[in-house]
Amino acid sequence: MITIRKSNERGFFNHGWLKSYHSFSFANYYDPKHIHFGNLRVINEDFIAPKMGFGKHPHNNMEIITYVISGELSHKDSMGNSSKILPGEVQIMSAGTGVFHSEFCESETLETHLLQIWILPKEKEITPRYGQKSFTDSFAEKDFVLVVSGSGRDGSIQINQDAEIYVGKFSENKNFEFTVKKDRKIWIQMVDGKISLNGKILNKGDAAAIEKEEILNLKIEEKSEFLLFDL
Repeated sequence: MITIRKSNERGFFNHGWLKSYHSFSFANYYDPKHIHFGNLRVINEDFIAPKMGFGKHPHNNMEIITYVISGELSHKDSMGNSSKILPGEVQIMSAGTGVFHSEFCESETLETHLLQIWILPKEKEITPRYGQKSFTDSFAEKDFVLVVSGSGRDGSIQINQDAEIYVGKFSENKNFEFTVKKDRKIWIQMVDGKISLNGKILNKGDAAAIEKEEILNLKIEEKSEFLLFDL
C-alpha cells in the first residue's frame, strides 16, 4: 500500500525569519492522521533567513538528524560541539538524557534550506552523543547512499534506533529498484525533481508512506533528490 502525501498538504508556518513545512504534527500544527509513521516522528522542511536561527533550546530522548540542502547551518551544543553543517553533510544528535543546542544561518545574504528529522529512540535516557559526516564523495560515486543507520554499517552515522536513511541523487531517465525487508515500513521524502514510484508520481516536496510492499520500482522522470527511510 502506497499513500501519497502531497507537498501542499503539509502544515505550513511563515514566521518571517523561518518558513517551515511540517510532515507530521509539530508545535502548533496538529493533524491526528499524521502524528508519526512508525518511529519517524518529525520531518520539517525549514527555510531560515540570513543571520537568523534557533536560540539555545533543549531536547531529550529523541534521535535528531539534520540534512542541509543548501546554504549552511552553524551548530553549538552543551556537549561542547561547535560546527558548520554544509550541503552533502549529515548531522545527528542522540539527545538521550538531555542536550541544549542552537542553530543559525550566519550568512549575510543566503538562506539555509534543510530537513530536520526526529526519530523515536530505541532506548531512553542514554548518554547524549553527537555525529557529523560529509557524504560528498559518496554522492559523487553512487546514486543511492546509506547515511544513517542503527548499526553504523557501510560508513553511515549510527543512531539509537533500528532505522536507516538513504539519500538518492539520480539523473533523469534512470530506473532503480528497492527491495523492502519483511515487516518494514518505508517513507520517501522528495527534496527535488520528479519520480514515478510503482506508477505513482512524486514531485518536489511530496512524500509516500509505504506499507506491505515487497518491491519498489522507481523511475526517475527528472533529475531528482530524495530521502528514503527504512523503518
